[in-house]
Amino acid sequence: MSRRSVLFSPGDQPELLRKAPRSGADTVVFDLEDAVTPDRKAEARAAVRAVLSDPDFDPDCEVTVRVNAGRVAETDLDAILGDDTRLDAVVVPKVAAAEDVASVADSLAEAGRSVPIVALIESAAGVLHAEEIADADATDALVFGAEDLAADLGATRTTEGTEVLYAREHVVLAASAAGIDAIDTLYTDFDDTEGLAEDTAFGLELGYDGKLAIHPAQVPVINDAFTPAPERVEWARRVLSAREEAEQAGRGVFQVDGEMIDAPLIAQAETVRARATAAGVWKS
Repeated sequence: MSRRSVLFSPGDQPELLRKAPRSGADTVVFDLEDAVTPDRKAEARAAVRAVLSDPDFDPDCEVTVRVNAGRVAETDLDAILGDDTRLDAVVVPKVAAAEDVASVADSLAEAGRSVPIVALIESAAGVLHAEEIADADATDALVFGAEDLAADLGATRTTEGTEVLYAREHVVLAASAAGIDAIDTLYTDFDDTEGLAEDTAFGLELGYDGKLAIHPAQVPVINDAFTPAPERVEWARRVLSAREEAEQAGRGVFQVDGEMIDAPLIAQAETVRARATAAGVWKS
């Protein structure tokens, strides 16, 4: 499963919840937290439950819900879960320790459900504990939240993003070490397509597997950035084909296009294949 693009949709707007999967996003997040004001939480829970339990709602993308932080998460889950509820994962905000993941996993278990948890790392404590959060049994992905982190630190957000660069790198390292997905922070100016493309490309260079989106218009830009270019796909195909020949000949190192290929480059080729397969551009 690919999570190139992860699109948030306000939980109190049923028409947007139903439209979100048509954006082309790999993952949609029905948001019960920041996108919903306190006086509309109950209305949002009811709206999300209605959509998730609708038998006609069966999109191809991953369908998740972002619950509220702390004990309110249990209230959210009690309201939206049922035998007829479509729920592929739960997004947990403001995760500061592995116990935050375990608490939501326990609430799911009590409701008779077991789904992956996507942990939002958006505080100083979360960044410092990213490794243990990534290693928690239920954690399936880490998401870096730069805006909340900057607020927690009292940092000033800049276009360059140097004030959060260490944390951005730390989160992707923790996710990679645990063998789970790393989802990059959102780009807040959804009218700035060029800026989004550049920021997404930088996240890809850091090692991220996908990126948050707050508007459907951002989805194609993000998906395109995480879809390998045709020449990169062909390079990976040649490397993996040559590897099979080398293994049959008992050779651990081989050449492709005049370049010596060893384990790190093979790993890169396998990553390209996985991303190309998820994007539907890798043909067997």
